[in-house]
Amino acid sequence: MRKLILAGILATSVIGGNLVSAPSASAENINVTMVAGHPAVFRWVKHASKTFIPTVNAALEGTGVTITWSEQWGGSLAKVGDELEAVEEGLAEVGLVSSLFDPGKLSVQNVTYFTPFVSSNATLVGDWMDQLQETNSDMKASWHENGLEYLGGAIGIDDYLLMTKFPINSISDLDGKKIGAPGPAVNWLKGTGAVGVSGNLTTYYNEIKTGVYDGVIVFASAALPGKLHEVAPYITKVGFGAQYAGGIAANKDWYDSLSVEVQNALKEGAKADRIAYHKDLDASVSKFLGIMQSQGATVTEVDQAFREEWASGMENVAKIWAAKLDSEGKAGSAVLRTYMDTMRASGATPVRNWDKE
Repeated sequence: MRKLILAGILATSVIGGNLVSAPSASAENINVTMVAGHPAVFRWVKHASKTFIPTVNAALEGTGVTITWSEQWGGSLAKVGDELEAVEEGLAEVGLVSSLFDPGKLSVQNVTYFTPFVSSNATLVGDWMDQLQETNSDMKASWHENGLEYLGGAIGIDDYLLMTKFPINSISDLDGKKIGAPGPAVNWLKGTGAVGVSGNLTTYYNEIKTGVYDGVIVFASAALPGKLHEVAPYITKVGFGAQYAGGIAANKDWYDSLSVEVQNALKEGAKADRIAYHKDLDASVSKFLGIMQSQGATVTEVDQAFREEWASGMENVAKIWAAKLDSEGKAGSAVLRTYMDTMRASGATPVRNWDKE
């Protein structure tokens, strides 16, 4: 009984004659803004809300630390391609950073977009890109040079395809046509006769509808939410391959100031996000293609000879990209070899071994 009384005395104090409980010394609330240029209709943004944030919160339970989140999606704080700068400058603490749209600052992260026709397995590409960025010093340095800490949460993109206003029976059908493509994917059109135009998902629908594009290079899991089949009803499965488009990153100065518990929680959330996102993605691709087909789209798949003709007709964009980075003092060739070796060792059979020519 004496111990209980003593404990009660130690846990209280007298202020102004009133007995009050002593506050917890470790309680802390952190305000965190998270940014994405794309709206929540797209899967990677949806999982930031649905998976990443709840997982981080759950991991912090019992630590005395809580986070109040401000979710800034769809250009409310930063447009597509401006997420890196928003996080780097401290406008947001965490962001879904689209390396695809920051090829100058995150050049080595774009290795998959310079190596088409390697693997259609988005989960495999996403998993390995997260592992490479955890272990490869060149990839880590790329984030740090821009004031960011990469947390994970790879945004793997399902097998890219062509969506056009016209049917494609041969590569010559593309001659003179204006085709929109994201960032470096414009390079995939070299050798086809098509006119590649850089664009992104937020503008594709209107640009196809108004005749700016005759078609786009896009992926099924975003094509349906974007209703692209309404304006480009011919869907051709070329087999460009799955890609890595970015991931979750934090302002490095802010991240370094956090306790180990919070840092670990952020990385735990990013890992959970990657797993849940890709599981969701894998379940949706065939389903989404079926829905678009049921709504009037025509879906065709080219044969291996068509893929080989397309790939062999291209410049070796991977080698050109790697040599350019090498000349800038970046490890382009080393990253290219590491990525291709990793994918081949994981079972991928590239249509063209870009690094060995």
